[in-house]
Amino acid sequence: MVKLAIYGKGGIGKSTCTANLAAAFASLGKRVIQIGCDPKADSTINLLGGTPVTPVMDYMRDRDEEPTSIEEISQVGFGGILCIETGGPTPGLGCAGRGIITTFSLLEELELFEKFKPDVVLYDVLGDVVCGGFAAPIREGYADKVLIVTSGEKMALYAANNINKAVKNFEDRSYAKVRGIIMNRRAVENEEEKVRAFAESVGLDIAADIPRSADIIKYEDMGKTVIEGDPECETAKRFLELAKKLIAEDEAND
Repeated sequence: MVKLAIYGKGGIGKSTCTANLAAAFASLGKRVIQIGCDPKADSTINLLGGTPVTPVMDYMRDRDEEPTSIEEISQVGFGGILCIETGGPTPGLGCAGRGIITTFSLLEELELFEKFKPDVVLYDVLGDVVCGGFAAPIREGYADKVLIVTSGEKMALYAANNINKAVKNFEDRSYAKVRGIIMNRRAVENEEEKVRAFAESVGLDIAADIPRSADIIKYEDMGKTVIEGDPECETAKRFLELAKKLIAEDEAND
C-alpha cells in the first residue's frame, strides 16, 4: 500500500498537488483514500465537484456525538476516491493539531482501512507548524513516505527545510521518511536553480516538477482536478508520471 503524507507551507499548493495525485492514482485503477489534515478542510473539494465534505470535527461539534459509520463523515469523489477532512476547532478556540489526533483515533475505531481496503492513502498536512498533532501522520505509522511541496519562494523553501528537519527527527524510530520534493512552480526568478540547490543541500530528490499552468485554475473553478478536466494536458501528465513512479516503488518494496 502507498501511504503518503504531503506537507508544505500554507498556500503553496499542497492541496492541489494532493488532490491531483489522488486523481492520478484513481485513474490508474487504484483504490484511494484522501484525508485532509488542515483546519480549512478544503483538501478534497476538487475531487467532489466543488462541494465540500463535512469535516469530522464539525460533525462531532454540531451533533455532540461521534459518528458510528465512515459514511457519515466521508464522501466518494472522482474515480471512487474516499474523501475525508479532519477540520479543526472553532476558530480561536482549541488546538487544530488535536483535531487530527482525535480524527485519526476515530478512524481507527471505525476500522476505515480494514473496511475500505485502499491501495493508496494520501494525507494532506499543513506544514507551517510541525507540532505533535500535525506530525501524527508521520509519527504514528499512518504514512511511510513524505513529499514536500515547495516553490522557489524564500518562505516556501524555509518551511520545506523545517519539515525535512522535523521528519528526520523521527528517522531512528522507523517512522516516515522524506521521499522527495514536488517543485510546484510559481514563476519565481531562477526558481529551478533555487529549488535544485536546496534539494541538493539536504540530499533530496525532486520527485516531480509541476509547471505553473492556467489549466489548474481553470478546472479548479469547475470543482475539478486537471486529471479529471484534461488528462492529456502537460500538468496532468506530470501527476500521472509521479503516481506511476510511486506505484512502481511500492511494488518493488513488496
